[in-house]
Amino acid sequence: MGCIQSISCKSKVFRESISVIEVKASIDPIPTSIDESSSVVLRYRTPHFRASAQVLVPPIPKKETWIVGWIQACSHMEFYNHYGDQGMSSWELPDLLDGKIQAISDSDGVNYPWYGNTTETCTIVGPTKKESKFNISMNDNFYPSVTWAVPVSDSNVAKLTSIHRDQSFTTWLVATNTATNEMVTLQTIKWRMRLGIEVNPSRPLGQRAKLQEPSAQEQPQVLSKNEPIPPSALVKPNANDAQVLMWRPKDGPPLVVIPPKHR
Repeated sequence: MGCIQSISCKSKVFRESISVIEVKASIDPIPTSIDESSSVVLRYRTPHFRASAQVLVPPIPKKETWIVGWIQACSHMEFYNHYGDQGMSSWELPDLLDGKIQAISDSDGVNYPWYGNTTETCTIVGPTKKESKFNISMNDNFYPSVTWAVPVSDSNVAKLTSIHRDQSFTTWLVATNTATNEMVTLQTIKWRMRLGIEVNPSRPLGQRAKLQEPSAQEQPQVLSKNEPIPPSALVKPNANDAQVLMWRPKDGPPLVVIPPKHR
């Protein structure tokens, strides 16, 4: 009614005027590649998840700064490397596994909460007289190394028999006021990366590993209704710093092979 000229009303109009002209999300339609060039580790490289958006920000009337960018969090992780009847190694996110948090930040570990700070964000410093139109993009994939031998063994004999990985992510396109920390969620994307690799450790190097289904990944979903961002997706630690490598033998207690970087 009488709020047309009020600061809060102008702020609301500004927030609602930030628009996404176009958003694209895809996973490259290629299979995971396997690299057996090392006698110590098997490496694999998954296809890339890619997201891009064209955003229109109206003129900023005040002296304030807005950042528009991508925030990503991991909501589910299974990452098991099986070594026959000896057991398996497992990369784990303890707080996620225990249900203490819904999701964990997948930030680059420097520019929290953003996924990165090159193509992944755009900063607009007000006041501006004209609207700002720009593209922001990000990509993600897995390129790990898995030891052929049991990771807690002194032996270097290949025992790896299979790899199973299944991870889910939510990626948000967000606009944030740096002074007030006000956050506007513009878009929500969900995606998943799955893979299975079967390994015959008795075969010669270069002929051991075979990719199982799926050979192509499910394509990401751009949601029609935005999902809220859980607080744990915005703060330290990120997934890389929180993950721990466990050895879970067929018999006996589990062992921590690589502790988390963040305590």
